[in-house]
Amino acid sequence: MKIIVVGCGRIGVELAYNLYKRGHEVSVIDSVPAALNNLPSDFNGRTQEGDALNQDVLERAGIKTCDALAAVTNSDSLNAAVSHVAKVYYHVPNVIARNYDPHIRVLFEAFDIQDVSSTAWGAQRIEELLYRTDAKTVFSAGNGEVEVYELTIPDVWDGHPLSDLMPCGDCRPIALTHAGKAILPDPETPVHGGDLLVVAATFDGIEETRAFIEKRKAA
Repeated sequence: MKIIVVGCGRIGVELAYNLYKRGHEVSVIDSVPAALNNLPSDFNGRTQEGDALNQDVLERAGIKTCDALAAVTNSDSLNAAVSHVAKVYYHVPNVIARNYDPHIRVLFEAFDIQDVSSTAWGAQRIEELLYRTDAKTVFSAGNGEVEVYELTIPDVWDGHPLSDLMPCGDCRPIALTHAGKAILPDPETPVHGGDLLVVAATFDGIEETRAFIEKRKAA
């Protein structure tokens, strides 16, 4: 793939280098010449100094034929603007933007731009790790609005149908593993202590489900 990375800060460097090592054709744009020196010495992709909103800069970086663009500068307004230009005027098939301030994600939503909020996702993930020991996150979609969790069934629920454990509509079962064998469960599938239950849930959904399960353990 031909990919443009706008922004050569820590995220941009890591992203551009990883993509290059995977065999993609990578162009990096940054308005600060010294920032481009942060790329590893064995990075042999293209670099372009200049304003990413300048048409000549974008076209020299190859935007007319690129397959994807990632705008990962530390400016939300610049990321949104560059992404909008790439998507609307150059019809780049896949455009991703970094969102730094979660309070202005509405800007990306207004432009219908897929964004990744490292601040919002990171804060939620740290919160989970601080006090959640019985629900392991195995996959995160979007910016963590929906995640996939692995729960261990407590012994007190042995023999109960799965529906008894999950009163919350924002937490849905995906798979149940018993004695090393995984199945696609239905609401009436019985569970056993020590089974591994994989669920997709919102943050509030998994918290409600955990609290419900823990309440029975304490009873």
